[in-house]
Amino acid sequence: MANSSFSMSVQHGKRLRRVAIGAGMVLVAVLTPVALTAQINANTSNAMPSLAPMLESATPAVVNISVTRSQRMPDQLRFFGGPQTPQPPMRQSRGAGSGVVVDSDEGLIITNHHVVNGADNISVSLQDGRVLDATLIGSDQKTDIALLRINAERLTALPLADVESLRVGDYVVAIGNPFGLGQTVTSGIISALGRAGLNDENYEDFIQTDAAINVGNSGGALVDLQGRLVGINTAIISGSGTNSGVGFAVPVDMVEAVMGHLLRDGVVERGQLGVLIRDHSALVEETLKLGAERGALVTQVFPDTAADRAGLKASDLVVAINNKPVNGSRDLRNAVGLAGVNQDLELRVLRDGDPLTLAVRLDSAGQNQTASTGNRAASERRSDESRFIGAQLQDLPRGQSGVGVTSVDPQSRAAAGGLQSGDVITALNRQAVDDLADFNALLGEEPPLLALGVERDGQTLLLIMP
Repeated sequence: MANSSFSMSVQHGKRLRRVAIGAGMVLVAVLTPVALTAQINANTSNAMPSLAPMLESATPAVVNISVTRSQRMPDQLRFFGGPQTPQPPMRQSRGAGSGVVVDSDEGLIITNHHVVNGADNISVSLQDGRVLDATLIGSDQKTDIALLRINAERLTALPLADVESLRVGDYVVAIGNPFGLGQTVTSGIISALGRAGLNDENYEDFIQTDAAINVGNSGGALVDLQGRLVGINTAIISGSGTNSGVGFAVPVDMVEAVMGHLLRDGVVERGQLGVLIRDHSALVEETLKLGAERGALVTQVFPDTAADRAGLKASDLVVAINNKPVNGSRDLRNAVGLAGVNQDLELRVLRDGDPLTLAVRLDSAGQNQTASTGNRAASERRSDESRFIGAQLQDLPRGQSGVGVTSVDPQSRAAAGGLQSGDVITALNRQAVDDLADFNALLGEEPPLLALGVERDGQTLLLIMP
């Protein structure tokens, strides 16, 4: 009976391992990670597993933010019979959000751009009850990050986590001010990394979490179980406007890069490379055989740009930037956009399967020039014609290599792939095309993908037909 009681008592939160000793059998309790944590807590404080010790040190760094904005009242809201003025009167509106102290000595607070955008006044409420006016140092709409400063002592700042070590399934905690209720803590896991597509005009590399995030959590902290800042909570996907288990945070490495720009310049002056790019894929690699299945595929290099001066070419595959892997076009765009103007970068490129390293100094947006308008395909053409997925093609005059595009149906597959009237097709799937006969012969092989090398206005382009 005693042995039976012992067996039952160790099965909760433990694994049983049978160890043979002599002729007998002894049951040895092996603690699982959860049970081990409980045992440690029990040995030290006789308490159940809890996030409270971590939160006691982390929550003072998360603040509530209140803003007031002046808005002009719509005409229909003006009181009947009131005095008529050239413009509707102004009214004050209020908003609330969250923020995170990231530098206690300088009083620096990170929040979301959309929390403070257009604010006339910004105030910060600390956990100890102090309410302080905040100054906006700078804000960046494309990453939804803003930087504030308060003049205060005895502040607590969150240390920054190593984003490279994050994994899907890691436990995280969201701290913020949902619905203006006051500081609130929710927990969950990292559901995905590298999420994008909420706004294609922005720079996105979100951490997705199922920790509850609601209105007012914006600008708050997403922390790991060591109390380190993982990201700044910024958005949710929800049909009702409330938590549905799909929340997004700007990763702390992007936050840190933007903060550097804002501290230095008050704005983010983004660098420009001067290329058009697209994601590489296994299907494209099967056809083009560039040497890797992931990367940013260069489809056009604009003249007199950083990329042009560095020697980058259409059909180059960028696989790393400053020794950091580039898995797709978003990685390259984010790295260039956050690097800043006149920054020197090292691109690792595959060209025709061969590795190549290029040094590039980024331009500002104003320095880039788009392709100039020049003579298109030769006006004299032979009479041989062909139809190609919605485009009319002709041979070029004798002595010129390639196939001329005379017209493109705007609703066609060719138009969707970027082909234009006046283009000259010089290659199909990296095989040279001298004339229509060559082009049609290559098409007859029924390739799984159509990648066209095209000359347009003196530039070389790579067009991938969808």
